[in-house]
Amino acid sequence: MTEQIVVEGRHIPVQHPPFSSLPGYVVGVLLVVGATVVCELLRPLLLQNHLLMIYLVTVVLAALKVGLRPAIMVVVLSGFLHNYLYVPPRFSFDFQHKEYLGTFLGLLVTGSVISSLVTKARERAEALRIKESETASLYRLSRDFVAATDRSAVQAAVLVNIEKTLGLQAALFLAENDQAAPALSCDGFSLTDEEQQAVLQAFTTGQAVEQYRPFAGTLCAYPLKTRRLTLGILAIRIRDRAGEAYEQTRRLLEAFATQTALALERIELAHQAEQAENLRARQKLERALLNSVSHDLRTPLSTITGVLSSVLEESGRLSPAVHRELLENARDEADRLNRFVGKLLDMSRLEAGGMILKNEPCDIEDLIGCALGAMERQLAQRMLTVTLEPGLPLVELDMTLFCQVLVNLLDNANKYAPPGSPIEVRAWNDNKAVQFMVADRGPGVSDGELERIFDKFYRVPEPEGVGGTGLGLSICRGIVEAHGGTIRAENREGGGLAVIITLPTKGREYAD
Repeated sequence: MTEQIVVEGRHIPVQHPPFSSLPGYVVGVLLVVGATVVCELLRPLLLQNHLLMIYLVTVVLAALKVGLRPAIMVVVLSGFLHNYLYVPPRFSFDFQHKEYLGTFLGLLVTGSVISSLVTKARERAEALRIKESETASLYRLSRDFVAATDRSAVQAAVLVNIEKTLGLQAALFLAENDQAAPALSCDGFSLTDEEQQAVLQAFTTGQAVEQYRPFAGTLCAYPLKTRRLTLGILAIRIRDRAGEAYEQTRRLLEAFATQTALALERIELAHQAEQAENLRARQKLERALLNSVSHDLRTPLSTITGVLSSVLEESGRLSPAVHRELLENARDEADRLNRFVGKLLDMSRLEAGGMILKNEPCDIEDLIGCALGAMERQLAQRMLTVTLEPGLPLVELDMTLFCQVLVNLLDNANKYAPPGSPIEVRAWNDNKAVQFMVADRGPGVSDGELERIFDKFYRVPEPEGVGGTGLGLSICRGIVEAHGGTIRAENREGGGLAVIITLPTKGREYAD
């Protein structure tokens, strides 16, 4: 049977000619017999030296088809047959005449040289074909590894490529607690106790191990090694271990193991880099939180402390108007402090997943009325426009939380819009969804910041002097998304910013 290596789904013969199913020497003899028959047919038409060319062509065919040694046998046999059959006297050997002896020796030398050159050229071309196919297989494996984003994808890629490229079954064992633990295997692939010991030995020593069993083949265990450590074992069972095909298969599998180790290491390093980046981001966030808390807590506390100190120490010398103004300032700062602490608590609950919705049928008009009532004092100097589409249905939502969303949006619009400019509140029904809009006539934001304004602690740089924590819109997004809705911001024509909430009502509507 011809030795073959299966590469990219093609069976490629290895170091053997197409007639290797028959002994090479038998094929050589058959070729000489065929050449002799042709010579007998052409003998009346050609000179005996011309017939020598037919045997020379036979030598070339033998070198192409059966290899070097059988071709040398063909050279010798052809030389003797030509001398015996076609050099006068016929049916006898004539080595006495030097011209015939020179012809005989010339055939031997020329045939031997041609056989050697043709055989080497054929083997070199065959080796190049196999090398090209192996390179294509490694390229396809590398391509799959580049697309892999986690360890599972790397494991699946190497097993699929081994099955498609070599037609072999394999299994992967990855390092876990200083042991080689089973990770992924082809269907029907199993190991005996002895083979499992071979896998453990390969993992411990970091060297390839082979375990041969009659009628089952050879289990090859290749360590997945990097410069730092052994990441696991690639185990493959090879049933045919004869000849060059086995060696070439081993070489390709070793390359697969090396590529797999590099891919696993890349995934691990990428994971470590991601963790480091997350750690840096968390530390940055913690610093921002600390700075924000220290500033936004200290400012109202300082104001409240100063006001109370003035009232206590100078109460007898303060006019009623000044006394009232100081107390109102203290109340405003206390409200500001209360809102800030509330936002911190809301954000903590959102991040921890501890926000539990208490949904109930809610009237949109009542919802907006509650939000406006909570902001009545802050919006006292504003022109407020409220537009509600007639026939809005009752919607199932958490009244308290959603009211907080509208309060945050109104507070944001009040802070960033110029004094005296209008604020618009709208609600309408749109294709099984209720939409809310809170819009102002402030400076708006750049297009690149429309998404970022919903990030934690992010604040637009303008206008300067506007206080805030950068948590309000982030909390709004968390609450809206918890209700299954979406929130977005867009700049208005003529200036200003509009924040639009879309809340699906499919299955959540109630008849009014």
